[in-house]
Amino acid sequence: MSKNLTSRAEDYSKWYNELVVKADLAENSAVRGCMVIKPYGYAIWEKMQAELDRMFKETGHQNAYFPLFVPKSLFEAEEKNAEGFAKECAVVTHYRLQNDPDNPGKLRVDPEAKLEEELVVRPTSEAIIWNTYKGWIQSYRDLPILINQWANVVRWEMRTRLFLRTAEFLWQEGHTAHATKAEALAETEQMNNVYAEFAQNFMAIPVIKGVKTESERFAGAIETYCIEALMQDGKALQAGTSHFLGQNFAKAFDVKFTNNEGKLDYVWASSWGVSTRLVGALIMTHSDDKGLVLPPNLAPSQVVIVPIFKTDEQFEAISEKAESIIKELKALGVSCKFDKRTTHRPGAKFAQHELQGVPLRIAIGPKDLENNTVELARRDTLTKQIVQIDGLASTIKDLLEVIQNDLFTKALNFRDDHTTEVDDFETFKKVLETKTGFISAHWDGTAETEQKIKEATKATIRCIPSVNKKEEGTCVYSGKPSMQRVLFAKAY
Repeated sequence: MSKNLTSRAEDYSKWYNELVVKADLAENSAVRGCMVIKPYGYAIWEKMQAELDRMFKETGHQNAYFPLFVPKSLFEAEEKNAEGFAKECAVVTHYRLQNDPDNPGKLRVDPEAKLEEELVVRPTSEAIIWNTYKGWIQSYRDLPILINQWANVVRWEMRTRLFLRTAEFLWQEGHTAHATKAEALAETEQMNNVYAEFAQNFMAIPVIKGVKTESERFAGAIETYCIEALMQDGKALQAGTSHFLGQNFAKAFDVKFTNNEGKLDYVWASSWGVSTRLVGALIMTHSDDKGLVLPPNLAPSQVVIVPIFKTDEQFEAISEKAESIIKELKALGVSCKFDKRTTHRPGAKFAQHELQGVPLRIAIGPKDLENNTVELARRDTLTKQIVQIDGLASTIKDLLEVIQNDLFTKALNFRDDHTTEVDDFETFKKVLETKTGFISAHWDGTAETEQKIKEATKATIRCIPSVNKKEEGTCVYSGKPSMQRVLFAKAY
């Protein structure tokens, strides 16, 4: 299976597209720009959902659900938000079809069924949610409201790629309301930290926390916090964002409350979200020319057992031992699959599980039973070892932690090796074309310079890092004074 994959060195984009399909994660659908997420790909997303949902609830958030459709008048109430998403909106204009009198057996839109007001298919839910919050909030006693929604959204993309950019995608979006600016800012930063913790501890992806420049902010936000990751091809990927919305949406939807001094004030807000794009990030950070490499903390199955046998008696004996091992692994919280399919040879099973990135593979044959051993293979290093069955569950539990940490360390070393300080524009361009990765360079703080660099190199400012020492310098492009470096990169 993996032998048919294009190598990363030959064509990274083609490698990615092939891997998503051949590893049975997703495929293109009959709807242009939309994908079908297949069971194995969805299992990875479910693992992500479960961990994030737990983290959200531990920080006091509750789940709710809001309508898919947003009346156009509500959508356009916050002007910057509406303007930012206007070109990506799918719009419902009619509510009924009818038989086409000119084409028997075909349907047409009923011209008499035009909606009084068009409905926008949500590209994001601030408008419908803040219109709802208006009825929920009267007093400071009603605050804070800490709501998260798991949903789908539609952004009409013309150039799509499975998981990374599709017209419809799955995500979560948090929307919170607060009595003070300080509380809303604290919430915004807290959730960006939650995303960073998730990326590093579960996805094994090192990320840089920071804030976006004004031109890169979420439409309608006063400040956008983000986590930025670096993929193996040297391009950056925005892995999560958290937005301080100030009172913009409260003013747009007239959401006021009586504060503890008895005075009317507008509510302060935040919103934050991550999407199925994280599956793409996972693939591009760790995988190799043989297929997926999944961190154990997010693998649908952390261990797979493959029996090697010739007779029914051998299979029965191996199955009995395998079930015993699975029971011990489950007791330690390790997920395990016994691949007892008779339609595939062991070699084909090995190839499939390698392609699908199962962290550990156990092979058991008749001689292994005689010796009370198994062959244990690591997906990340492609190394094998013979291990005693006695104490195997504990050995595997420890080894999964080692694999998780090793994947993070490998990705961190790659990012560090591909982060370059640059002080002149010629070197800036050379690094982008040859070494790639993050470029740490001075910027004069103007949108004009930011745009000129983007036009000249296709690189954008990924973030102004949160942990960023102040140092005087000169802008890499304009030569004007600068007080700190920012991170540039080409990005997805």
